[in-house]
Amino acid sequence: MRVLLFTGKGGVGKTTLAAATAACLARRGRKTLVVSTDPAHSLGDAMGRSLTADPSEMDSDLFGAQIDARALVDSSWDALRGQLRTALAGLGLDALDAEELTVLPGVDELLSLQEVRRLADEGPWENVVVDCGPTAETLRLLALPEAVAGYLARLSAWRAHTAVARSVDRFAAQVESLRTMLTDADTTTVRLVLTPERVVAAETRRTLTSLALRGISVDGVVVNRMVPSAGLWRGAAASWLRTRRAQQEQVIADLRESGLGPTAMRTVEHRAEEPVGLPALLEIADELYGQTSPLVGEPGPAPLVETSEVAGGVGLRLVLPLAKDSSVQLARVDDDLAVTVDGFRRLVALPESLRRYTLTGAESDARGLLLHLEKPS
Repeated sequence: MRVLLFTGKGGVGKTTLAAATAACLARRGRKTLVVSTDPAHSLGDAMGRSLTADPSEMDSDLFGAQIDARALVDSSWDALRGQLRTALAGLGLDALDAEELTVLPGVDELLSLQEVRRLADEGPWENVVVDCGPTAETLRLLALPEAVAGYLARLSAWRAHTAVARSVDRFAAQVESLRTMLTDADTTTVRLVLTPERVVAAETRRTLTSLALRGISVDGVVVNRMVPSAGLWRGAAASWLRTRRAQQEQVIADLRESGLGPTAMRTVEHRAEEPVGLPALLEIADELYGQTSPLVGEPGPAPLVETSEVAGGVGLRLVLPLAKDSSVQLARVDDDLAVTVDGFRRLVALPESLRRYTLTGAESDARGLLLHLEKPS
């Protein structure tokens, strides 16, 4: 089973490219589900078909679904939340406090991701292609399993109620299963979509760093809507095309030279007509993949944390793609290291052997951050 997540800044064409990839896999005889967690519900528009939460066959070996996050909340979380609220109120909390403690921000996105996992496990497909929401929503979505696991670990009052405890334990197991799926590079990878514009490229660089912080593998970058080459044409229109194309190619070169993006970036030219329906999507897939497999991308990332001996202590390497102007903050939180890069934060568990060491310095290089830890005296 392979799960391929497509995301990018809103409006860059990620839905179209996710649909094109799924159509290509199905045409090659691989039973494929393309499913959208994007609240915009544009996957059906790209496919030229109406989609529901239940997978439906759109072509030979190709199935599609649109996840309804609101319905998932109504059917799954509300019942568990009611149990928690009753248990907390029974332990002496007033109704308002119990209500506040059972609010879980982002639960609709979390349940959407859990539904993707369920569909992947229970369906007959070999591949699942996911049309995620825009980048900011996707980063929040992919961070939720870790955040929710911490929330559940700290919520101890429900242990007095066996029925509630079983429900929460079951939910916690599902969350942990999601974390495992997302960080298994052999199963799940992310493919980033961007248009060749500096603002979009800057967001893509930040996304690469954030995903690396969470141990999630990015296997490729697709640059969409490249303007056609003007060739030997003359005139004002040809001059405009050459200028615009040169600007786009410079954006790609800058992204590659920054060391943040995969060395091999796929490109797709801008089309005069909006690509809707399977024939148009397969045409894009031919340009995008040629005779190569849509599932083949860059190798997975190195381990996030590496250690090495240095003079006077230990070097702790955080393998991260960092831009030259990245803002980095480090802090100790008990036995964890809080790493914040450009506003994205993650707690990295220190190896047990290093928990008594003191952080004395840090430096950045082409491979990320190298932290200096001093042995206890």
